[in-house]
Amino acid sequence: MVMVQLTWTEEADRALPLPGYETEGSAGADLRANFPPGTRDGVTLAPGARALVPTGLRLAIPAGYEVQVRPRSGLALKHGITLPNAPGTIDSDYRGPLGVIVMNAGDAPFHIAHGDRIAQMVVAPVVQAGFALVDDLDHTGRGAGGFGSTGRD
Repeated sequence: MVMVQLTWTEEADRALPLPGYETEGSAGADLRANFPPGTRDGVTLAPGARALVPTGLRLAIPAGYEVQVRPRSGLALKHGITLPNAPGTIDSDYRGPLGVIVMNAGDAPFHIAHGDRIAQMVVAPVVQAGFALVDDLDHTGRGAGGFGSTGRD
């Protein structure tokens, strides 16, 4: 098991639950909105609007891993709530506050309340590649075929 260390930000509501897996087979641990004092009423997103929602957490992710922040499928389907940069990447050397960019792609205003589950985080291994400049690339059956070049099947 990979251990990600967490700490609260100074203004966090420490009564809220830490990220957690809702079922035994869950790949993502739910993240909650943790608004600082004075803004604990939350935020209402108009259709098309986006906001940086604080989680009240800072992470220490082990070297060789990242945390991917992803939308919650129920919020996406029922309300059009998504993360415009999904999956968002939290690098192992970042130690600042964890915020989630949330966007309302739905057709009605959506309120995010203090403590709401707003996203999920997935811990994933990272492979760093080397890069080599060459005179030409090897040839494949697809070649330079771009979007849609492989058909519909």
